[in-house]
Amino acid sequence: MTPGLMKHATVHRLVAGELEVVFLPSHGMLGASVRYQGAELLRRVEDLDAAAARGSTAGIPLLHPWANRLASARYQVAGRGVVLDPLSPLLHFDEHGLPMHGVPWSRLGWEIVEASRGRLTARLAWTSDDLLAVFPFRHWLEMTATLRPDVLTVETTLVASSHGPVPVSFGFHPYFGLPQLPRGQWRLVLPAMRRLRLDGHGIPTGEEQPFGGFDGQLGEIDLDDNFALLEETASFALVGAGLRITVEMLAGYRYAQVFAPKSKDYIALEPMTAATSALTTGRGLRLVEPGKEFPAKFQIRVLQEGED
Repeated sequence: MTPGLMKHATVHRLVAGELEVVFLPSHGMLGASVRYQGAELLRRVEDLDAAAARGSTAGIPLLHPWANRLASARYQVAGRGVVLDPLSPLLHFDEHGLPMHGVPWSRLGWEIVEASRGRLTARLAWTSDDLLAVFPFRHWLEMTATLRPDVLTVETTLVASSHGPVPVSFGFHPYFGLPQLPRGQWRLVLPAMRRLRLDGHGIPTGEEQPFGGFDGQLGEIDLDDNFALLEETASFALVGAGLRITVEMLAGYRYAQVFAPKSKDYIALEPMTAATSALTTGRGLRLVEPGKEFPAKFQIRVLQEGED
């Protein structure tokens, strides 16, 4: 982690057994480090200052109010139309000019509610004018990270205000890598799902096809794929260097993105509450009624190979 950002960030460290996890509540509740027996398992955390300046993802970022990209800078949902300002400092756009990853993590300051050696709860109020210009639905988010010796559990709850329903399309973008093992020798394990066909900009076309799962070495495979889960609980794994890193969707996440560019030494196994660009297409989009809550939960489990 970069000394510049760490110097000004609120840092909370969770420790349990041989696992140590760092979150930055003042900077988007970013998961900035996951170390097992001293080895860093997260990627893109080497220069957080640069990532924050670019508005790019790193570590374990929350993508809110949408995961991945939107098909357009305009969307209409729940009776409200939005035109996103391309000059807004709260937005980041890809090379095609499409809005990416909601409001960047570095722009969202969370308030700590509870903190201990093994648990952290923080809260974000989506009530300011600048945030409502991006996503005009008043709500609150509460995130709780709980660490046990072999697993990090992340629970996120969206609480709608009394002003109207709130669309749900957030997700997480955790980047992982295996220490001292070339990327091509990493083993990837994916469950059976439905693969969403994407256009040239990474937006679902509406077509889908069966995906029977995968269990094999990454080799030269290049992945940037969006999937619909067959069940709300699903398990994804990265295996090698004597470790098994598992991302387990437990509640609220019906979609996933798998991002493994062959030229990079990382892979992202991404829990998503809705399909990519759900705010423009409605695919998988759910609404939280006024005063109601939407809970979502996933886990990151780290085990030595052969352990259950």
